[in-house]
Amino acid sequence: MRLVSGYLSDRTRQYWPITFVGYGLLCSIPLLAFVGCWQTAALLIILERMGKGIRAPARDTIISHAAKHVGSGLGFGIHKAIDQVGAIIGPLIFSAVYIFNGGYRNGFIILWIPALLCVATLLLARAKVPSPEKFETSSETTGHAIKNKSSLPKIFWFYALFSFLSVAGFVNFQIISYHFKIQSIVSDVQIPIFYAIAMGTDGLVALIIGRTYDKIGMKSLVTIPLLTLPIPFFAFSHTYHFAIIGALLWGAVMGIHETIMRATIADLTTFEHRGFAYGIFNTIYGAAFFMGSTVMGLLYDFSIIYLILFVLITEVMALIVFLRFKKNIQS
Repeated sequence: MRLVSGYLSDRTRQYWPITFVGYGLLCSIPLLAFVGCWQTAALLIILERMGKGIRAPARDTIISHAAKHVGSGLGFGIHKAIDQVGAIIGPLIFSAVYIFNGGYRNGFIILWIPALLCVATLLLARAKVPSPEKFETSSETTGHAIKNKSSLPKIFWFYALFSFLSVAGFVNFQIISYHFKIQSIVSDVQIPIFYAIAMGTDGLVALIIGRTYDKIGMKSLVTIPLLTLPIPFFAFSHTYHFAIIGALLWGAVMGIHETIMRATIADLTTFEHRGFAYGIFNTIYGAAFFMGSTVMGLLYDFSIIYLILFVLITEVMALIVFLRFKKNIQS
């Protein structure tokens, strides 16, 4: 959906309508209060995921235009930090309703409030800034912008390869939490707390790395493979304190992924091709996460050592590609 949405965003320049459609599908979640069978519930969940795929390229393009006045890194860092605040508050609201004997139905019904507020906020933003691309013109240059109006620049594909390798070696939290459970390193009740800690770290690091990116540029991307490499050593240990460090590192890398990885797209492309570029990037990101997680899940059943070797190989390859990418940027 992201690939299709990104292409349509560039061809039609209808960034706001596409974003509205994507966020409008959030309403499928509070609709879960009224379903009576699992098939309908599954359909609504799939629609919500489709909504995220539809809105992401157009939304990121809008953010990239608006962020030109504060710096791409900080702009995406602010977005990620606020996104994490919502990701924490939403489940807390649901849990509070459930705890006070509201049940699942009332828990989902209360989510109509943030869903409708989300759409109302979009309407306000659309009224104030109907053409976000006016923040940026094709004649403008940024510190890193590479101009090629006919197609995506060659260096974009180097960056895409770097992103694929970096993400493929990034262990997902489901495998980490599975290890915590079966090895009895962390109690069941503490596993979601560890995830909450990781999410808090995610939001905080997003702001820090966003500002760092605006100061030193794409050199900051090297932090992704460097911080990803030690994660399996800590997360798959048998020590409680190492598990905490693993969760913190995981949250930090996730914050970097969702901040400067997106900011780099804005600085590598002109706005004529940016929606499609975000579509391609998000597709590559999802494919890498899916492939890497599948491989690491299989390797975990054989030996944790094999899993660690897979991470080492992919992240070292990512570092090699990064050096080539950096050389092209400098030249």
